[in-house]
Amino acid sequence: MLKVQTHDEGGARVLALSGHLDTKTAKGAEDAFEAAIAAGLTRLCVDFAELEYISSVGLRVLLATMKKLKKAGGKLHLAAMNPTVKEVFDISGFSNIFSIFPTRAEALAAL
Repeated sequence: MLKVQTHDEGGARVLALSGHLDTKTAKGAEDAFEAAIAAGLTRLCVDFAELEYISSVGLRVLLATMKKLKKAGGKLHLAAMNPTVKEVFDISGFSNIFSIFPTRAEALAAL
């Protein structure tokens, strides 16, 4: 199960994920990202503080979102990953692709 809570903070849209981002739940996350981009928002911060698990499908959703934002001149920052989720990013090489910050506040300040 995945829960996505969204709110605006510091001139950016924050999407706080909790639960699991995997094959079953990726569509919900993708829809939330798409809605933000469709609304013209180009600065997104994804807060992983409550995310327990991410699969390769979840990584692909994030990569597609980042590409769309770059095309629109925007940015995607990721924040507050637990060690398990961070390890998935490290092993997959995605830590080198995304801007990852220890806290939401740091991610928002860098946007």
